[in-house]
Order: sequence, then structure tokens, then C-alpha cells
Amino acid sequence: MTEQKGKVYLVGAGPGNVAYLTLKAYSLLGKAQVLIYDALVDQQLLECVSPNCLRLDVGKRGGKPSTSQGEINQLLVQHCLEGKQVVRLKSGDPFIFGRCTAEIQALQGSGCEFEVVPGVSSALAAPLMAGIPLTDPVLSRCFAVLTAHEPDALDWDGLSRLDTLVILMGGRHLPEIIHQLVRHGRSLSTAIAIIRWAGTPNQQIWTAELDNILEQTSGVSLSPVVIVIGEVVRLCNYLQSEKISLDKVSHTPTMLSNFSSSGQLPLTGKTILVTRSSGQSSQFSDRLTASGATVIEMPTLEIVPPLSWNALDQAIADLADFDWLILTSTNGVNYFFERLFAQGKDVRALSGVKIAVVGEKTAASLSQFCLQPDFIPPNFVADSLVANFPEALQSKKVLFPRVESGGREVLVKELTAQGAVVIEVAAYQSRCPSNIPESAKFALQNRTIDIITFASSKTVKFFCQLIEQVFDCNSDITYALEKICIASIGPETSKTCHTLFGRVNIEAEEYTLDGLTQALIKWVKNSEFTHE
Repeated sequence: MTEQKGKVYLVGAGPGNVAYLTLKAYSLLGKAQVLIYDALVDQQLLECVSPNCLRLDVGKRGGKPSTSQGEINQLLVQHCLEGKQVVRLKSGDPFIFGRCTAEIQALQGSGCEFEVVPGVSSALAAPLMAGIPLTDPVLSRCFAVLTAHEPDALDWDGLSRLDTLVILMGGRHLPEIIHQLVRHGRSLSTAIAIIRWAGTPNQQIWTAELDNILEQTSGVSLSPVVIVIGEVVRLCNYLQSEKISLDKVSHTPTMLSNFSSSGQLPLTGKTILVTRSSGQSSQFSDRLTASGATVIEMPTLEIVPPLSWNALDQAIADLADFDWLILTSTNGVNYFFERLFAQGKDVRALSGVKIAVVGEKTAASLSQFCLQPDFIPPNFVADSLVANFPEALQSKKVLFPRVESGGREVLVKELTAQGAVVIEVAAYQSRCPSNIPESAKFALQNRTIDIITFASSKTVKFFCQLIEQVFDCNSDITYALEKICIASIGPETSKTCHTLFGRVNIEAEEYTLDGLTQALIKWVKNSEFTHE
């Protein structure tokens, strides 16, 4: 057998959102065995890799402990020589202040194969998302891109004469930048724009002039930011449907990534925090984004294998003894069939077993294995399954693969009361993630979220655990959430919301993600009508 040859891909992640990855970058992430990524890489991009991919955060942030360049070089070489496909994911474009030279030299010195994959630099994307063209026949015949990481090393005399400057890593040195430009002849009335977290749901834009930008951004952490200096900044007044005044700071996060004049969608202007499990939120987020919402993902569940496969493996070995298989989630479907195939069996092992599923989503997952359920309860909830069951349950043997921590107690109790023999086996476990994505933490702290969606009781419980990382006390949590709409997918989730939050503002009429999306749109329309 030929030993696999390792290779390192130095990949540009673009300005943040997964939508701005190149097709090649997206493909490489899906094939990566090792992902080595920077601090400014958006959390959504990490969900593009396989669950088995080793993820290594080597991000460098000013003033904070970080991985040295030598250590990063060593990691790249080590994993490549082990025969792994390694993606080194860098914010923006790898060759624009991406410190690629040292990494390439280390790879070359160790005989490692590598390839550089370009990305969209924030130096170009951020101004565009703010509605600022970097060139104009009259106002800007040229522009320069620079880093202000070491302002004393720059030729300010030459820079001050250029039409437009795009400055990266300059937030901490903004006073010095202004001082040097004015000192070398730039007018205090020169327009300036500061774009923070460009291309993410937390994007913020300040526009002003050199003489008043410091006053307007006083007390604000300007990192990460792109600074644009030049008269083209004023063109954003004419190119945007809503003007940004140069004498007023905009504190409202704005997502201008789809810079256009198209009509307003039903969820336009709403920022929605999605709390579905890691790796399962994308389709729901896509629905909301297509309806105009700005979506921030905060996974509150991690789905992983159970502590032991023994019970499920034994049940699969005895499948011929069962009359019914009940599956209540996509996770249950996926893990059941994973173990079925691991035992060298296939779907023919279910030839004498009827299958009941809860919900269209679960049925769709089952169809991937070329199987159709024998029964789906009409209300998409597990607890209505018994009331509508198609045959008498007396003496029927039922296999119920479920989450390891238990759940669906009412379902099991009612099946048993009807005379069924229910064998519950752990097929997977769900646990609370250890951390909150930075984008979600920022939005919660700054109270920029309009709606939080919950698709299960556990997402509610784990959300409450996670936000303790963000706030110091219960009063802070209460204050942060008091104006946020709480949206639930169904009755059981709503009960948990009432217990932990004391309220639910929205409950889906149809207990599916499509139903929840429609409920959100209906609520927004009703709210707008009420305030007219």
C-alpha cells in the first residue's frame, strides 16, 4: 500500500462570511485532515471541515498570548510529514500581511509540498461592504494598502500625498495615524471611515473627518478594523439607500455584504441568534438569510457518540426480535445506521421491522438510506405518536435508539402503558459546547440581537449555561435578554423557555424549522403593523 503524501494548503479565508470563500477554498476545507487557523477566521468556516478534522487555533491578537511563528511553522511541517492534508487558513488573502514567507520557507526546508490559494482581502472587501469605492476618476486615481502595526516605520510624507489610504491593523494607533497625516499636510477635514468586523453579522461603520473621528470612537475597541482615508469615503452618501452622515457615528451593526438596491425582504433589519447544534444550523440559517435576516450562529449542542456502543450493537444483533423501530431525530437515524453498517449489515436487516419516525426531517434522513417510514404522527411531536399509532401495541417489542442522557419519557411511558415492551438504547449523546463564538459573545454583550431561536429544550438549557461565560451575574443576563424576542419550535421547548426565561414570544404553529421561519416572519410583520 502506497503511503499517503502530505500537503499544506495556505488558504485565504476572505473577509469572514463563508459566502466569500472561493470554491477551491471551500472544497479544500471539506477534505482537510488538519486545520490550522488564525484568530480572525469566522466560526462558520470551522463548520466546513469534517468532524474528524483536527482543528488547531494558532491565532495572534495584539497584546494577548499567542502561538509563535516558529511553533506554527513546526506544526505545518509535522502534520505534512505525517502524510496529512493540511489547510492553513488565514484571514483575507494569504499574501497580504499574511506572514506566509516564513511558513513557505519552513515547508521548503523540510521538503513539504504546498500550494497557496488566494482569498478576498479585507482591504478590498471592507470598503465595498461599506459602500466606498476605492477608485474614482476624480476623487481617487490611486490607493495604497498598508499596515499600521508599526507606524514609526512608515513614510508618512509620501503616504499623505496619495488620494486614498486603506489601513489594516491600525485601530490601536488611530491617534498617531491622524497626527502623522495632518503633520505632513493632510487636511483635518479629510473624510475617514472605520469598518469593524467587516463581512460578519457584527459589522459596524463609523464615518467622520480626521478632526472628529477620535471623539466619535472614544471608548470603543477598534479591533479588527479597516480604516479608509480619502474623499471617496463621501461617495458612500450617494451610493447607499440610507445615507451615512460624516458628522454622526453609526453604532448600529450593519451587514452590507449584499450591497444592492433590491427590495426589502421580510426579515430585513433583524439580527437572529441561532442556537441549533454544531453542524446542524446551516440550513436553518440559510432560510433566515434568504428572508433578509442577519444570522449569528451560536451552537449550544454538540452531538457525539455515546460512551459505549454495547447496548445499541446488541439491539442491532437482535433486530429480528423487534416489531418496531422508533426514530425521533436525524441524529438517531444517522447513528443507528452507522452502527448497523459497522456490524456488516445493511437495510435488509430491517425487512421484518416496521419503522416509525417523528417529523418530516427525520423521514428525510431515513430516505437517504432508501427507506420509507411505516408511520409518521400527524403533529410532528413524539408524544402524539402513541395516540395515532396504526396498530395495537400489546406485546409489541419496540427498539428506541435515543440520546444517552434520556428524554421522551412521556413517549416511553405511554408505549409501555399500551402493553409494548420498549428497549431504550443510547445511540448518541448531546453535550454543552465549551465556548461561545466571538461573534455571538460580542452581539450579546452589545445587545444587538433581536431574536433568539430554540429548536429543543436542551438548546435552551445549554444556552443558559453558556451565557454565564459572558455576564458576571443574573441581573446582567436579565438586562441583556429583556428586549430580545424568544422563539421556540414547539410546546416542549416552550415549556423550558417559560421555566428559564419566564416567557416565550413566538411558538411555531408547525413544529419544524420551516414552521419556525414562518412564525418569525409573521411576528415581524405583526410587530411592524402594531408600531405603524
